[in-house]
Amino acid sequence: MAVTYTPARFADALPRRLVQLLAGLVLYGSSMALMLRASLGGNPWDVLHQGLSRHLGLSVGTWVTIMGALVLLLWIPLRQRPGVGTVGNVLVLGMAMDVTLGLVTPPAGWAARILLLTAGIVLNGLATGLYIGARLGPGPRDGLMTGLHRRTGRSLRLIRTGIELVVLVAGVLLGGTFGVGTIAYALAIGPLAQFFLRWCTVPAAAVAGAPEAARKG
Repeated sequence: MAVTYTPARFADALPRRLVQLLAGLVLYGSSMALMLRASLGGNPWDVLHQGLSRHLGLSVGTWVTIMGALVLLLWIPLRQRPGVGTVGNVLVLGMAMDVTLGLVTPPAGWAARILLLTAGIVLNGLATGLYIGARLGPGPRDGLMTGLHRRTGRSLRLIRTGIELVVLVAGVLLGGTFGVGTIAYALAIGPLAQFFLRWCTVPAAAVAGAPEAARKG
């Protein structure tokens, strides 16, 4: 049965979206920390963050924040508009990552490391579904991808692959950890995010349908 979004329902949807966004961003930062603690290779951006931390100091989470802000500056020539989720991504991810790194100790033994890596990847997929599904703006890195797609006409897959390859190579050269976890993440995150988005995405009517609903009422 379809849900009709009256103005009251529309107003009620915003707090839910904000809570979902915050939960997704905190979980995203924490899941990145779990993958890092597994020491089996992180996602391409975290390989870069780790390499920068090793060479230039500052925590990995701090570099997540710095790089997020720098990537956001690249939105200006691409004429991308940030949303609440975009700014939240920059502010929350690195902090959540550093807090989790401080709480979780490196596991002993391969079995524990693989388990931690698996948990990190699955939770990252859930986090992606939560924060994107809140429909409050993409993260800086996602916006860079879509902005380049719009300006160049190249496919999203090609642009994302190109960006992540450049980031990964730079991270490896700086001493970031590349390994089986990097490959596992690349293979699993797309299907996981797609699965969780089916359950976490706020209906479009709750985001843009208020004026129409008001007119119908």
